[in-house]
Amino acid sequence: MAAPYPALEERKPISHVRRTFCLFVTFDLLFVSLLWIIELNTKDGIEKSLKDEIVCYDFRTSFFDIFFLAVFRFLVLLLCYAVLRLRHWWAIAVTTLITSGFLIVKVILLIQFQTRGAFGYVLPIVSFILVWLETWFLDFKVLIQEAEDERLFQAPQTVFGGPSLLYPSAVSEGQFYSPPESLAGSEDELEEEGAGRVAATPQEKEYVRQGREAMGVLEQILRQEEYWKLEKEDGTDAVYSFEIPYHGKSFILKAFLECAAELVYQEVILQPEKMAMWNRTIAACQVLQRVDDNTLVTYDVSAGAAGGVISARDFVNVRRIERRKEMYVSSGMSTVHDSRPPVKKYIRGENGPGGFVVMKSVRNPSVCTFIWILNTDLKGRLPRYLIHQSLSATMLEFMSHLRQRVRGMGETVHQ
Repeated sequence: MAAPYPALEERKPISHVRRTFCLFVTFDLLFVSLLWIIELNTKDGIEKSLKDEIVCYDFRTSFFDIFFLAVFRFLVLLLCYAVLRLRHWWAIAVTTLITSGFLIVKVILLIQFQTRGAFGYVLPIVSFILVWLETWFLDFKVLIQEAEDERLFQAPQTVFGGPSLLYPSAVSEGQFYSPPESLAGSEDELEEEGAGRVAATPQEKEYVRQGREAMGVLEQILRQEEYWKLEKEDGTDAVYSFEIPYHGKSFILKAFLECAAELVYQEVILQPEKMAMWNRTIAACQVLQRVDDNTLVTYDVSAGAAGGVISARDFVNVRRIERRKEMYVSSGMSTVHDSRPPVKKYIRGENGPGGFVVMKSVRNPSVCTFIWILNTDLKGRLPRYLIHQSLSATMLEFMSHLRQRVRGMGETVHQ
């Protein structure tokens, strides 16, 4: 049986904070190299200076060894923390100890201070500061953040074990598009899932796997509601944000609707291709392929946002839909499909795991709670703050259109 969640290392090889650390290590090498080149140019030309510092190397006068230390740190740290992805501080402790000890001895014996003036201090001091900044960043940022990410990632599986559900007792009542009864999210092989359409080709099975992965991440986000950060409110509607381990920042819309959950399920989840008729934040939506009774692939085009500053984007998404006892759930994430390659007309965006949740009310079947989890990368060269403001506004605008839609549908039913 396929595992309900991929291993942590398989989800994303290098975390954002570790990637920043590797970038800083590269900056260390480049900056020290630049300072050394400047120091060579202050003498009798680079060619003669290189010969004096390398061929005729003298510990007391040459800065070549400081440059060599930067190369040593670069190779060791990237090998350990980028290639091998170590989660321990021993490697950087070794490079810091060697560099610090060497620089202290060199400064004591260096006679460049007497011949080159203040510039003789610059390279040793800069190297000393950079190596300790690397140590601080790894120990207090990278290792701590990744340990917290792993804790959040493993917590839901530790608590519930096995396949993850929003609530332990939530069991599927059936599937969408298909009358036969089946268990959504079961651990049976893909060929045995449901009694209707099944995934047959390797590509279809990959779509099913992606849908399940998105469902797992969505469920983790719902379990961590106490950690959601409020971003914006509009009456009873609220937009939150939450940092997903290995997926970045997600925005979460939570709203209360005075209509039956089934109506929202029908309009938002079951009929995505009709959303463009009433949702002005979407320009087009097309179902490209129905993979099985739970999974489909769609092509979506968003409308422009922020007064036209953010142009329209297109997305190819895989969606997994499950009908459960207390709620309806639609999870999704970006994928690829042969029928919709990128086009010049739109910038191809990328959606991380997210989706819609429509929660029924036990006491009052005529009301429901609606949750939209959005994790998206709009690509292009856009300021991050502008994207975040635009996403919050777009989610609240969507909620306004949804209310108008269900209100109109309700009036139609009562006539």
